[in-house]
Amino acid sequence: MPTYRPHETRLDKRDDGALIYRAAYDLDHVAERTGDWLHHWAEAAPDRTFLAERYGAGWREVTYAEALEQVRAIAGGLLARGFDTSTPVLVMSGNCVDHGLLALAGQYVGVPVVPVAEQYALIHGAHGRLRHAVEMTKPRMAYAVDAGQYAEAIALNIFDDIEVVASNPAGNAKVTPFADLLAADTSGVDAAFAATGPDTVGKILLTSGSTSAPKGVPTTNRMMCTNQAQLGAALPFLKERPPVLVDWLPWNHVFGGSHNFNMVLANGGTLYVDDGKPTPALISRTVENLTMVSPTISFNVPVGFAGLVKAMETDDALRKSYFADLDMIFYAGASLPQDVWEGIERAARKEGGEPPLMNSSWGLTETAPAALLQHELTDRSGIVGVPLAGVEVKLLPDEDMRCEVRVKGPSIFAGYLDNPEKTAEAFDDEGFFLTGDAMKFVDDDNPDMGLKFDGRISEDFKLLTGTWVRAAQLRLDMLAHLGPLVSDLVVTGADRNEIGVMIFPNVAELEKEGYATDSERGALTDKALKFDIARRLATRLAEVSGSSSRVTRALILAEPPSMGDGEMTAKGNLNYRKILDRRKTLLERLYDDADPATIKAS
Repeated sequence: MPTYRPHETRLDKRDDGALIYRAAYDLDHVAERTGDWLHHWAEAAPDRTFLAERYGAGWREVTYAEALEQVRAIAGGLLARGFDTSTPVLVMSGNCVDHGLLALAGQYVGVPVVPVAEQYALIHGAHGRLRHAVEMTKPRMAYAVDAGQYAEAIALNIFDDIEVVASNPAGNAKVTPFADLLAADTSGVDAAFAATGPDTVGKILLTSGSTSAPKGVPTTNRMMCTNQAQLGAALPFLKERPPVLVDWLPWNHVFGGSHNFNMVLANGGTLYVDDGKPTPALISRTVENLTMVSPTISFNVPVGFAGLVKAMETDDALRKSYFADLDMIFYAGASLPQDVWEGIERAARKEGGEPPLMNSSWGLTETAPAALLQHELTDRSGIVGVPLAGVEVKLLPDEDMRCEVRVKGPSIFAGYLDNPEKTAEAFDDEGFFLTGDAMKFVDDDNPDMGLKFDGRISEDFKLLTGTWVRAAQLRLDMLAHLGPLVSDLVVTGADRNEIGVMIFPNVAELEKEGYATDSERGALTDKALKFDIARRLATRLAEVSGSSSRVTRALILAEPPSMGDGEMTAKGNLNYRKILDRRKTLLERLYDDADPATIKAS
């Protein structure tokens, strides 16, 4: 079993009713720059693989010594172009070795890198999001792994005055080969590196845009380095054995690009870029990669773990390789379903061992990301943990001990990019960041048990009766009751007498069950499908009490959420406000008992 620090917390109640929650231990040494980690491991373990990606039947691997040499060369190329803290580099493609080296090169000499979701460039309807990112961050260079694959995006007029670099130029005369950066002179690199420090911005990350247009979050060396020191203090096994990751989580997101990438770099580990994903079309590639490489830590979202558990039931080689060296399983994005949790435990015991540490954490783009972490053994899913060292958590409880969460500390951002109005709105008068999330203690009498997530405050609403509806938890309950027929849904009912749901169907499952997908003015009307949904609503109504949890009506949407229109973020999260506004006619139909698409609990 890996070494982890037991939870040690302090909880103080102030006269104004606020609770101040923090770790009961101090933070040790914090590196000044991400480049310090690279220098350390290039000297301590020069021949150890740092980054790797699939290349034919095997892997293209870059050692720590090679990475430092190439990072310095790329940094020289940026400096030769006159780049500095005011000239960002935008990355429009996903995870790959060259992307990682370019990001580190920018951080090395103080040139911010702006990674954006690859969907913004690859999906025609999402080009507006790409344009927004360019206009907001004003990059002087843009990178794509393959100029042919990203040709439509590269041709957009937003790149007319921006140098485009690609690992594979694909014969595009407008595109600079990435190899040209690797051939650059490194004179001036040492001086530029020396001029960087804890407050130097290393990257600009975009918020998800689930509640408003994406905002830019300048992420400093201090934020990234503090967060890794915090994680190392809570999880000492990271320093005892260099972590090995086989990871697909995207680097444009703070979790994959800052948490996971930097966890490997800070601790001298190895990151194998998984070119699979937890989708029916790509899960087999992840299985292949995990059969080739045994990770020490496995990061994934719940649906990803569900896919692996299913594969392990029949794939002995996968199960053996997966658990061979595994210290920790970390789920993110939502609570891990209990059947998946138990499936992981069964698979681990089948290989003759105890299940690894299974945990999760909580944080946002603005918090670097980890602010809370579950870092001791537990037998349940859904706990997001206790404060990491140096993070001060202000909790504002209501009468049900549901707490609004605010945070402060060296890993928290200072403000949004060129947006003083949103920055002013983001902090209270004591300098705590207003996260907008709600939590509850696992045990009100034992703060060391940690917190569990209890939804976004902005998603809650009142019925006409004045009853509050906790929409986030209700959404999860309804997804469970409506089963595989539903891919996602929006809870409705603000200023109405009844709670309803607008359903995004799982079209593949509907076709499998033989339901028709004919639509009328944007809603599905198949009688058999409506009857099935009505029956499920009625079954749930018999199990619940209280108007805050009684869902009495539904409507099945014919059109999937549109990323281009802002209804869905690059992470796959729904923007509820945008959906309700864009589809307000359908919302009215949901509450019209005479409408043929409306479903009432039978």
